[in-house]
Amino acid sequence: MTENPHTSTMESRIRQSYASLSQAERKLADVVLSRQREVLGYSATELASLAGTSKSSAARFFRSLGYAGYDEFRQALRQAQLQQSPLGRMAGVRRKDSVAQQFHGHLKLDAQRLQEWGQAVPEAQLEAALALLRKARRLWVVGYRHSYVTAFYAQSLLAQVRSDVCMLNDAAGREADVLACASPKDVVLAVDFRRRSAHLPQVLAAARSAGAKVLVLTDAPASALAMQAQLVLRCGACSPQGLFDSYVCAMSVVNFLAATLAQQLRAGAHSRLERIERLHVALKDLEHQL
Repeated sequence: MTENPHTSTMESRIRQSYASLSQAERKLADVVLSRQREVLGYSATELASLAGTSKSSAARFFRSLGYAGYDEFRQALRQAQLQQSPLGRMAGVRRKDSVAQQFHGHLKLDAQRLQEWGQAVPEAQLEAALALLRKARRLWVVGYRHSYVTAFYAQSLLAQVRSDVCMLNDAAGREADVLACASPKDVVLAVDFRRRSAHLPQVLAAARSAGAKVLVLTDAPASALAMQAQLVLRCGACSPQGLFDSYVCAMSVVNFLAATLAQQLRAGAHSRLERIERLHVALKDLEHQL
């Protein structure tokens, strides 16, 4: 692998190498992904012990990612973590183009993200996601920090085409109250974008303990939540370009899933949408539009 450790993310390197890793190396990859916030505090020997692998397996793992060894990996990871924040990226965003040029460049980059991601999404994953959303008795949606916007959008669209779609997390912090009602017939749609919430894995573990199925929507090339999920649907890889991350792929797939689910639940969705429109008229809560 010829990439410089400082110009490619640890997650993207693991994604590119994961299929060729040995079973022992995959265990180490899973530990690294699940402990990204803490990994800098471990030695290579400690990481190998956590993964139940040998120190020699750890050395081969870091070399397979393109690093000379653990020290170089840790240095690259430290630098990458600094660059994840808008503050860390701001030093690299220096534009001399006009506002119009910057705007068109921004649109071009989003269009490129959509095209590349759209070509990479397996149809089987979309069908599996729709099956989970369609068959669930009750659908819980959860997302923290920046993920909350996409989660809220997903809940608002899905709730229009099927009943029993609720946000799991809200301002009142009622996750425990809500999860007490979860059952094996329920599905949790979890949105997980960087910078990731440390609380989400705990919430999903609690949902899984109640038997609920989990569908993860993420920008991570290799998600640390995969072991808790029936399905991981990736919404475009993280990109270091620009001051803030783009969620255009996530918003697009949420819109697609809701619209396609409405088609699959055609009679029920039509009836629900009809009732919603009648209530809007009765409540007079929408501005009249021609």
